[in-house]
Formats: sequence, C-alpha cells, structure tokens
Amino acid sequence: MVARAYTVAFQGVDARLVEVQCAVGPGLPAFSVVGLPDKAVSEARDRVRAALSSMAIALPSKRITINLSPADLPKEGSHFDLPIALALLAALDIVPADAAEGVVALGELSLDGSLVPVLGALPAAMAAAAADRGLLCPQASGAEAAWVGAAQVVGAPGLADVVRHFTGQCPIAPAEPGEIKSPPTDRDLRDVKGQERAKRALEIAAAGRHHLMLVGAPGSGKSMLAARIPGILPQLTAAEALETSMIQSLCGLLDEGGINRTRPFREPHHTASMAAIVGGGRGARPGEISLAHNGVLFMDEFPEFSRSVLETLRQPIETGEVMVARANAHVKYPCKFMLVAAANPCKCGYLSDPARACARVPICGEDYLGRISGPLMDRFDLRLEVPPVAFTDLDLPSAGDSSAQVAERVAAARQVQADRFDGAPGLRQNADAEGSRLEEIATPDAEGRDLLIRAAERFGLSARGYHRVLRVARTIADLDHADDVRRPHVAEALSFRLTGAA
Repeated sequence: MVARAYTVAFQGVDARLVEVQCAVGPGLPAFSVVGLPDKAVSEARDRVRAALSSMAIALPSKRITINLSPADLPKEGSHFDLPIALALLAALDIVPADAAEGVVALGELSLDGSLVPVLGALPAAMAAAAADRGLLCPQASGAEAAWVGAAQVVGAPGLADVVRHFTGQCPIAPAEPGEIKSPPTDRDLRDVKGQERAKRALEIAAAGRHHLMLVGAPGSGKSMLAARIPGILPQLTAAEALETSMIQSLCGLLDEGGINRTRPFREPHHTASMAAIVGGGRGARPGEISLAHNGVLFMDEFPEFSRSVLETLRQPIETGEVMVARANAHVKYPCKFMLVAAANPCKCGYLSDPARACARVPICGEDYLGRISGPLMDRFDLRLEVPPVAFTDLDLPSAGDSSAQVAERVAAARQVQADRFDGAPGLRQNADAEGSRLEEIATPDAEGRDLLIRAAERFGLSARGYHRVLRVARTIADLDHADDVRRPHVAEALSFRLTGAA
C-alpha cells in the first residue's frame, strides 16, 4: 500500500505542489528518502523516527521508502518533516489516508514531536488554495498563512495534536489571521530645515514611483530626507500587501503572522554583495531589491557600491522583476521598487567649497561620480543637487508642510493613477507607463511639446530620458489636479532632469 501526503517546494515566491509517497513493504529494515532531497530533507528520517518514538509509536521492521514527486525537482528545507511523518502515519493506518491527502502540510519536527515554525507558510497557503486543499502547518505559522482566506489553515502545536485532529479525538480550530501592523513613525518632513526643492522632489517621486538621485555635500540632509519617504507614501493595498508579505515570508520577516501595511524601506550598506542586493546564495533567496518590492530601496553612498552591483540594477529597474540564475536554479522575483540614491559630489565631499575642497578639483568629482555609468544614471527620473543648509536656517522654527499633508497629496495622486490604469496588467503608477500608453496619458500641449523637443535637442536627451520626462510631467500634473500635461509641468520635470547630477 502506498500512502500519500502533499507539501510544496519553493521556486522563488512560487510554491510547487509535491506529492509525498510512503511505501512500507517487505525487506531489510530501512528508512530511505528519494526524489532529489537535500541534506535537511534527508535528515528528516531521524527527526521523524524520534518524534514518533516520543509518541510511543514504533516503526515496523520493514523497508520504508519515501518518494518526493516529481522526483526531478530539487527539494530543500526542513519543512518536509511534517508531510513525511503524515504520509508515514497514513501508511501505518494511524491517521485516515483521505485526511492526509486532503491537506498541504509543512513544518519542522523537534525530537519531542513538537512543530517548529518554518519559512514560506504564506506562499504555501496560496498553493494549497490553488489545489483546493487545506493547509496544515505549525501553530506559530498559522496566523501568517491564514491571510489567504481561500484555504482553511490548521496550526498544530505538535505531531500528537495532528493525530488527534485527524482521528477526531480533539479537532483543532482553524487559525485566524495575525494583526495588521502599521508602526508609527516620528520622522516628519517638517524636521528638515530648508531644502524646499528637495522636499518637492520627494513628493513627486513618491507620487509616481520615480527613481531619485540626491547629490550634495556631507551633512546637507540627503539621508535625513530619504528617511522621511516612508512617511509620505500611502499604505499598501491588499494586493500589494500580499505580494510583499509572500517575499517577507520566504525570508522569515513576518512577525507573529502580522502583515505590515507600511511600504518596505530597505537601506543596504555599500559593502553589500551582489547576492545580497539582487538575490542568490543558498536556495537563490530574494535580495534587497525584492525585499523593497512595492516600497523604497535607499542606497546611500551610491558610488561606493561595487561597479558590478550597480550595473545589475539596470535591468530590474526597467522590468520590475529579476531572474536569479544559478547552475541549479533559475528563480524569478518581483522587484518594483522606488530607487533613491544619495552621493557626495566627490571623494572628499566639498567640490563646490573652495575653502575645503581638495587639490584635485574638479577632476576628483568627475572620477567619483564617473563610477556611476551613463546608462544607470539615465534611469533616474529626478536628479537633484542638495546644497548645504545655512547655519542661520537651523535656528528657524519648522516650516513647510508636514509629512501628513504631503502624504494626502501623494495618496490623491496615486488614486488618480489607479483610476486611470484601472487594473491594467503591470500598470499601477506613472513610472510603469510606456509606449502608446505613455503617449496617450502624457502627451503635453503644443507649448509643452515644443519646450521638450528643444530641451531634448540641446541637452541630448536619450529616448529613455525623453519618456521619463513625460512620466514625471504626468505625475506633476496629477499633483496639480490637471487633466492635461502643460508647459509648466514639462518645465518642472526638465528642471529635475537637467540639473544636479546630470
């Protein structure tokens, strides 16, 4: 007799259904796991044996074979413990076979039979719902998986509780979703003295998900400005929260099953490796660009990142997804993020200050910013020079709009974009528009078009640069509650394109 249970194998954010087959037959006593298991999966037999022994269940003196099908799909992770144990219990007629086949199971077993939480419960629940099955997981992972309302989620404390649940002795109540968490922030735009033009650039970038480059002397407030971007961004929609949480689930970043509706803000150090930024390593895990999906990736000291890391950003910026290709894995992750980069104008940082600049001015500035390639720089929609703040301005009281006021305008502009694209695939913000769709929504009036053409000819804008100016102009028009893109909108978009780091 062959008993079956089901689990998943992860390929990026996708969870592929895996059939766990258990055969108990005649032969020399043995317990083998086949079907391309990794070391953690192969060791499951010892954890399962110890867990069953703690329940006073002895394995028969027969040959036990566990097959993980499809056999040519690599199996990685300790979450195969529970489905292997469940298939074995069904083969021994301890739990009903139909009950074992009716769920997708994942969980790591302790030697005493308790279940340890594992990564990926949320994507596994999605796969269970697609297969019209329930999900069986550790109790600590239940609140996370329960966010997928289409699948019934049972969170069990241990293997003995699983047996009592399936035999009807003590059914386990379905898990409830964790709390929605929106941690408060005390970072307000009004804390930034001066820098009104930079604040305006932040508002435009946040409204249309435009990439932003800030260049300025040390202490001019670049990092302070970037740290306040989360406070002006709208909360994640339900669909966006689920997308983002699936990636966080794979990395174990969901706290007690609670989904955070605040947009991600990732700020990797400039010593980060390519695998840390783009993704890779053991199991081709998601990198910082995917963890920033639907949020912000802030890269301070931008030229200090290695050249190879910077160049790998070019394709994800354009496509909104990244393919992590390794010899044994090709995994695709979503990565629609808003890139905010900050840099000093030169190595010493005081290029424009004759009193403190080094003797290599202006060559030092050309060499330092020259580490950023032209094609990568061309992908920044907004480029801004952040001047030092005068000491007299620091003593002035806070002025300008607060983060809450700016956030209202950003949310209104994003709602206009949501209504405009109306659920079109791949289109959420103006930064996503291209081709005929961009021409349809962002073609300026005659005066604006004339200004844009003259600027493109004079400053040698590339085709990409031309279209990015149109996108920014469309966002400025949305903030201005204007149906059409006019000359002032184009002029302001050009002013952020042709100054600063340009």
